[in-house]
Amino acid sequence: MQIGLIGCGNMARALARGWGLPLACSDPVAERARSLAAEVGGEALASNAEVAQRADLLVLCHKPAQLQAVAEEVAPHAKAVASILAATPLSALQSAYPGKPVYRFIPSLPVEVREGAVVQAAAPPQDAALDREVAELFAGLGTLVVLDDSLVDVAMGLMSCAPAYVALVAEAQIDAGVRKGIPAAQGAELVVQTLSGTAELLRQRGNDTMAIRREVASPGGLTARGLDALERGGLRAAFSDALDAVLGED
Repeated sequence: MQIGLIGCGNMARALARGWGLPLACSDPVAERARSLAAEVGGEALASNAEVAQRADLLVLCHKPAQLQAVAEEVAPHAKAVASILAATPLSALQSAYPGKPVYRFIPSLPVEVREGAVVQAAAPPQDAALDREVAELFAGLGTLVVLDDSLVDVAMGLMSCAPAYVALVAEAQIDAGVRKGIPAAQGAELVVQTLSGTAELLRQRGNDTMAIRREVASPGGLTARGLDALERGGLRAAFSDALDAVLGED
């Protein structure tokens, strides 16, 4: 399957690196498209329409506000369309690309190393073989979860924004260690490996967060005291507030 990217920003580059396939791409900043094509193989083209003509699957990675303008340029040439645009429901995509197979995905930055979370909006069958091929393409980037389209933006707030949150948590832990005398470089090694290992342990334990906490935190022990401090500091409320802010509900 020949992939075409419309837009070569951070998430588009993460997708391209994760797939590791030659592709066609375009971007308003021509050098950005040339750089990506040189890195992963393929070709940077002068126009979005040229990308659409070359691609079996056109992946929309442009700004959501550009949906109609881009569609006017590429819809006549597009064979199938996959969107990673935030706050752009399937109905809007179907309206912009009438009569075309249309798919909606929200990826997260770790797709770059094929360890991402990817959400797909559930949709009626379009073309059985194509539906399967497109789903497998995105599933190869990590874990693919299918949700009702009405929940995709909520999921985006959980997983597409989350790498920044996790990086902030890691930074806060490293800083706490530095305050107590651990050099930042060694603290970073310890914290990042602990985050990675805990994620793998959770996967192997069926995502049972409570069980992991109980194994680490004995009653009245040091970890229990640390967890209590985090709860009193409003950790849960902070994550809830962050999701509300992403969804514009703050």
